[in-house]
Amino acid sequence: MSWLKIFFNIFFYKPILNALIFLTAVLPGHDLGLAVILLTVIIRALMFPMTHKMLKTQNAMKIIEPEVKKIYADKKNKEDQAKALMELYKKHGINPLSGFGMLLIQLPILFAMYQVFLYGLPFPAGDVYSFLKIPENINTMFLGFISLTSANVGLAALAALSQFWQAKLAMPASPAGGPPKSASPAKGDLPDRQAGMAQAMQWQMLYIFPFIIFILGFKLPAAVSLYWTAMNVFAIVHEARVRKKAKEALSHAGG
Repeated sequence: MSWLKIFFNIFFYKPILNALIFLTAVLPGHDLGLAVILLTVIIRALMFPMTHKMLKTQNAMKIIEPEVKKIYADKKNKEDQAKALMELYKKHGINPLSGFGMLLIQLPILFAMYQVFLYGLPFPAGDVYSFLKIPENINTMFLGFISLTSANVGLAALAALSQFWQAKLAMPASPAGGPPKSASPAKGDLPDRQAGMAQAMQWQMLYIFPFIIFILGFKLPAAVSLYWTAMNVFAIVHEARVRKKAKEALSHAGG
């Protein structure tokens, strides 16, 4: 597995580490917090085309969910279901596999960012490009009072809350406005049970994942919580805009 680690270091960890060093060096006061936020925005901007396409697909699939359920209810033959689903996706220009490639890119970037914050403070000179110089006096105090090199409960809470908000925004609306009732595996048809399990998992992730983020905030440098919060805020704004435009486009297509 050494070749995989070498590939990861060359194409993900070192570029992100050195980008953070460069931004820290050129920003006024060598402010590490501003560098983290700016680097997060740059990464999200570079990933914007793929992220935008993925979010459009996700929101479009949420909106046509009633039509998908109707297909499962009306057509009992699996081949007929698959054919009808493909026709529905084609009608709305949806590629249900569009998020897979995005996930493959996001995961190593996420791991690299964590490694930068976990092992890059202070920055390891051996991983710095020869044409860059580590600033002598790096300001690690975000907003003047939050140390980014140690854990911070405030930023950990902010990261958890922003994660909850993002999950809540991305979650399909429940008809009753609350979590689904647990259903017995013996009751209901297979699509209903699968839909119920999926919705139950979404509600679990809505509360459990932010809790995990909050707990990790106690163990990791505050820079990690700051990065996670910045990513979530960017995603929340993006998600809200894409959801609004997807609803408008599909309503016009249906009308």
